[in-house]
Amino acid sequence: MRHPVSRLRTKALAVGLALAVSALVPSLPAGAADQYEWAALGDSYTAGGFVGDPQPALGDESRDGCDRTSDAYPGVVERELDEFPPGKYVHLTNVSCGNATIADIADAKQTPISPVQPPAAGWPAVDTQIQRAKLNDQTDVLTIGVGGNSLPFGGMLLKCLELGATPGKSCREYYTSPPEGEESIQDKLARVQDEYIEMLAKVHEAAPNAKVITVGYPAVLPEEGSDCNRPALTELGSIKHADVDWLRDDVLKQLNNTIQRVTSFFGDSYVDVYSSSVGHDACQSAGTKWVEGICGDAADYWPTKLAGTLLNCGLIGKRVTLVHPNAAGHENTAAHVERAIRTALLN
Repeated sequence: MRHPVSRLRTKALAVGLALAVSALVPSLPAGAADQYEWAALGDSYTAGGFVGDPQPALGDESRDGCDRTSDAYPGVVERELDEFPPGKYVHLTNVSCGNATIADIADAKQTPISPVQPPAAGWPAVDTQIQRAKLNDQTDVLTIGVGGNSLPFGGMLLKCLELGATPGKSCREYYTSPPEGEESIQDKLARVQDEYIEMLAKVHEAAPNAKVITVGYPAVLPEEGSDCNRPALTELGSIKHADVDWLRDDVLKQLNNTIQRVTSFFGDSYVDVYSSSVGHDACQSAGTKWVEGICGDAADYWPTKLAGTLLNCGLIGKRVTLVHPNAAGHENTAAHVERAIRTALLN
């Protein structure tokens, strides 16, 4: 297997050559006279899902099924940047969408899957996030938090739950030496790297003057799998301790490493939220965790059951949170993203 850095270099050079002509086209200075333009792109770890009030509000005709919420980190940062020196406002365009993949940023229309008041015919597909954000040469700063659904990390967690409930079955073995039709974790990460390169290249093409900031994923899993109380659904349910350790080291950390590596290759800024969130994972106590477990605390509008499965968090007075950040987790991410945006706009 080729070394990841060699794969990265080859892929990045190929994409760069393909976009070289567009890079030669002169562009105007970014930003309007009275405000900076910030676009937030990403998946549910950016959108929020169940943290705060739905945006748009429930019942609003403009709801799109993406589950953006007021207390997700883009909203928190926007409030902190209400007026940015020297007197220019930071205007946020947030097009993040739950369940978004890397491809949904620049290449593919996404069909949202929000379980909250879906229309009878289901949610209509939405344009790529680049299109929805109307990126152009006036965009000053971009934040992007995406990648997990392209593995997909959530699907892997559900598979680990299933295998964890079966004696002798190992999630690690399943994804290291997979059955026919399933990618190995090595192939998944290699594919994600290639997709991330393509996506960042197209983001730069769409917003040639923007400072691009990528956002990694927090420490949703404990530093020791044995910290989890099996099979508590408020934590990681039936996932075996050894598989928790594997998911942490060989999946989540490697995903973050991939995002950081590609980001650095493009000369962009990477926001590490993993380091600051260690010890606040889904297996900690309610007052300590920054990530809810399989079942957790969420606003009343969020469902108690996971469609198509037997999971019913309502039986324990919880809602389906599937290992996503709570308000404290978004506040931590917001602190780091705010710092990165301030640095980008002042340099």
